[in-house]
Amino acid sequence: MPFTGFGEVAERLRRSTVVVGGSFGGGGSGVIVSGDGLIATNAHVLNGRRISVQLWDGRELEASLIRMDHSRDLAALRIRAASPPAAVLADSSQVRAGELALAVGNPLGFVGALSTGVIHAVGPLPGLGSATWVQASLRLAPGNSGGPLANACGDVVGINSMVAGRLALAIPSNIVKNFLAGRALPAWLGVTVSPVQIPGSGLFGLLILEIEEGSPAALASLLPGDTLLGTEERRFVAVEDLRTLLEGDGERQVRFEFLRGDYANVRKVTVLLGGAKPAERPRAA
Repeated sequence: MPFTGFGEVAERLRRSTVVVGGSFGGGGSGVIVSGDGLIATNAHVLNGRRISVQLWDGRELEASLIRMDHSRDLAALRIRAASPPAAVLADSSQVRAGELALAVGNPLGFVGALSTGVIHAVGPLPGLGSATWVQASLRLAPGNSGGPLANACGDVVGINSMVAGRLALAIPSNIVKNFLAGRALPAWLGVTVSPVQIPGSGLFGLLILEIEEGSPAALASLLPGDTLLGTEERRFVAVEDLRTLLEGDGERQVRFEFLRGDYANVRKVTVLLGGAKPAERPRAA
């Protein structure tokens, strides 16, 4: 879109961004995502039973908590207001590195502060486990948590949650959509993987690069360097096959096939999926 309209895009996003507070002070940001007053924010910004929300025009309203998930650091609030200005949740699977990004929030008491940069990557970050992040090279500070990360059109591609080094990390908007709709979030395996071709066989595999402490993969004694081939029922042919396998609700056992060391023997291991994921302790934005 033409850069002549960038100011208007930023102003629309500001009007959809709110200040989220609690009964014990502090707080963060949130973004209105529907005209009936639904707000998406981070779970970690809610520090009291009474939740107040300040709109762009200065009105302060009490908000009700609809749902919260500490493992994904997401919360849904609702306010009673006549047609509040709502932002659009974009398809985060279409986000690409190099795209323009802008964030609006309330860092350090500065209401509606704008930060701009570019998308760095979308995916897991070394040292932070298997969670997928929209990573952007823009500046966040305490108070930005829960606010929108948007593209050049002002559509929200993520909810800002934390910072790692010089990168802003946002929860992808597709995960936010599923959370707001009450749909089950993918099960947690706790691995960071990379697609590989098995030498001498041409088979596809997922090489485990990192395993989160206390995760289902760790409890099943999988190790970095192991290569997941699939399950007893079906071999993997793409990374998306693992993502599809993790979708669903409730605890369940999955029998994985994998390689360790040489490529001569296929091993099997049973992993319990669907258990509660411990709350992460990130550096909050």
